[in-house]
Order: sequence, then structure tokens, then C-alpha cells
Amino acid sequence: MKFSGKQIIFISFMLFSMFFGAGNLIFPPFLGQAAGTHLWTALAGFIVSAVGLPILGVIAVAKAGSFNVLNQRVHPFFAFIFPFFIYIAIGPGLAIPRAGSLAFEMGVAPFLPKDLVGSPLSLLIYSIVFFGLVTWLCMYPSKLIDLFGKLLTPILLALIAIIFVKGLMDPIGLFQAPKDNYVTNPIFQGVLDGYLTMDALAALAFGIVISNTLKSQGVLEQKRRSLYMMYAGLGAGLLLTVIYLILSYLGAASASLGKAENGAQILSNVMTHLFGQSGTLILGLVFTLACFCVSIGLVTSCSQFFASALPKIEYKTWVIILAVLSTAIANLGLTQILQISVPILGMIYPIAIVVIFLGLIDDFIKRYPQIYISVVSFTALFSILETINKSFLVNKWGGVLEILPFYSEGIGWIIPALVGLVVGFLVGMLRRKSLDA
Repeated sequence: MKFSGKQIIFISFMLFSMFFGAGNLIFPPFLGQAAGTHLWTALAGFIVSAVGLPILGVIAVAKAGSFNVLNQRVHPFFAFIFPFFIYIAIGPGLAIPRAGSLAFEMGVAPFLPKDLVGSPLSLLIYSIVFFGLVTWLCMYPSKLIDLFGKLLTPILLALIAIIFVKGLMDPIGLFQAPKDNYVTNPIFQGVLDGYLTMDALAALAFGIVISNTLKSQGVLEQKRRSLYMMYAGLGAGLLLTVIYLILSYLGAASASLGKAENGAQILSNVMTHLFGQSGTLILGLVFTLACFCVSIGLVTSCSQFFASALPKIEYKTWVIILAVLSTAIANLGLTQILQISVPILGMIYPIAIVVIFLGLIDDFIKRYPQIYISVVSFTALFSILETINKSFLVNKWGGVLEILPFYSEGIGWIIPALVGLVVGFLVGMLRRKSLDA
């Protein structure tokens, strides 16, 4: 079955909605305000990791046929354990609870009496209702293309467009001087900020949802599904880029509105300036809608994965399990969730990136399959050591690790990955020679 251009747009809208959640809203404005006059340089780095990597991730999965096939090229054990880390990180461990918690803080808390805002009972009731609705909609994954593509995404895009047009008609202020790492390394800091969206990880995970949705729409041929997945990735990437340009611009122009601790506060200041008290309502709707969409996408993809990995528990049961876990973890609060997300992402993200790039160049390295396990092993070893050093040893090993080029910029894993590439190539050549002898 062939899809029309309109159907491909709906699939792109669906993938965009699955990507665009809490982190995608709060990080670009913060980057914009902190980068100031270095905005466009920092934003270029942010787009590389927050848009480029997810698109490449979708293409790599589509090219391989599935995420499992891609991981099997490394090692069967890796294909079993690595997806579990990813789906837990983007699922009930971090991303889903973060979306529920942020939806409460931005969509409901501003309208509650002060004594109820800080009450644990308020967040508990909200999260039960929020994830209850998510659970209900996730029970029918074949209908997601209609829900996202034809309803939720157009509403979300329309709201953001209104905010941007109002910002152009009523200029907020001038860009100010950059701060912190945005002064000396704006592009590298932008890349690191893009990590926090977790979209490269999500790109690997969402492949199963897009593929199953295409199957339910009658696209049964693997090559055609892969092609449509690539189109969806490019379409979603284009939408993400436009939204990031808008949000980061608003953040950069908002420095005169006062100091803010995070992107959510920056957006609150912007909306109050542009729309007065009604701005809080509009912003709350944007946050709620974005977090709701991404929660549906994450619960669906995680449930489909766990149902295939542990088939004794069916898909709908997994939906309920993940929703209950997410509700419980969301009640820890947004600040606590964000505190534990950084070290976990720092460990998983480099591994995901090298898996994506290996998948993209598979045609050139398939004669040397040892490259897969060698590159992933070297990268994983560095990531684990760096995470231990920063999380538990208070940077005690910093003097040694800083010898690596690009370490101070936050991408020290590149050299271990390249070493792994060379080692894998050499091992592969020696093995081929021994077999030919």
C-alpha cells in the first residue's frame, strides 16, 4: 500500500508529538537566555543533538529494519540489555514521570490556592487523572495517527504559532551577553543541552510504534515501511527545528524580564509579558498538551517493547504497569527527577549515538562486524567511568580523563569510539586473513 503526501504528513505529525514533550519546551528558552548574543551558535549545536541525532536515529532503525536487528549486530546480550536501559530511561524511570510532573507544575499549579500547590495530595490526584487518560488512549495504539496527526499536533502547533506572532508584534527585549559556558564554547554547550531532550534515545525506541502503526494502516512491505519511517523522521525534524528556533528566540529576548532558574520560568515570564494573566492559561495548555502527547507515545512504545521482550505479559497489562509506576515516580517532584536524569543520560547517550552512526555506515563496515562490538565496548567503558567519576567520586579521576581531547567540551567519548573503530577494523582484517589462509 502506498501513502499519499497527506498521510505522510500525519505520520510526521504523530512522530513530532511523540518527541515534543517536557524537555523540548523547557531547554530551548533556557539556552536562548543563557546564550544571549551567542544564540545562533549555541542553537546550531543544540539542533545537531536535539534534531539531527533523532532524525539519524529514526533513519538507522528504518535502514536496519528494527531496533533489535540494529542491536543484534553488536551482540545478542547487548541486544537484550541495552534496550531495557533505554526504555526504562525514556519510560517510567525518567521521561514519563517528568512529563506528568511538569504538566502539573505548569498546567494546574498556577491556578491552585497556595496551600494546595505544595500539598502532595494535589500532585497525586492530578497524576492519577493524567496517567489514567494516558492509559485509556494507549489501549488503542492503531488510532494514534488520527489522535496525533489530525488533532493534538495541529492544536499544539497553532498555540505556539500564536505565541511567536505575538512576540514579533510586541518585542520583548534585546539579547544580552552570554553566560557561563556559552561565552567560550556555545556550540558544544548547545550539543550538551540537546542531550537533555532524550530524543536520540526516543528515536531508537519510537521505531516500533511507527512501524506497527504503518502495518495497521496496510503498509506490509518492509522496504516501504522503512522509507515512510525516514520521511516521518525528516518531517518531524523539520517541525522540531522550527519550534526550537521560536522558543530559543523568545528565551534570548526575555533577559530583561528578570532572572529565571529554568526554561519553564522563562516561558512564564514571556507569556505574562505578552498576554497578561491569560498567558498563564495558554502556557499551561501548551505544556499539558505537549506532555500528554509525549506520555502517550512513550507508554505505547515502552509497552510494545516489553510485550515483545516478555510476551507472557500482554501489551495492555504493560500499559497499566507503566502508568502506575510513572504515577508513583512523578510524585517525587520535577526537581528530583531532573537531578537523577543527567548522570543516567550521560552514560547511555554516547552508546546510543555510536549505535546510530554504526547503523548508518553498515554498508561500509558489514565486512568487519567486529567493529560494532569494539566501538560500543570502548564507548561504554568510557561512559561508565565518567559517570562513576562525576556521580560518586566528585571528579577524582578528572585529571586523567581530561587528557582526552574534547573531554572539557563534554564529548570525550569520541576518541574512545574512534579507537574502537580502528581496533575493530584491525581485528576484522586479521580474522578475515586467518579464514582465507
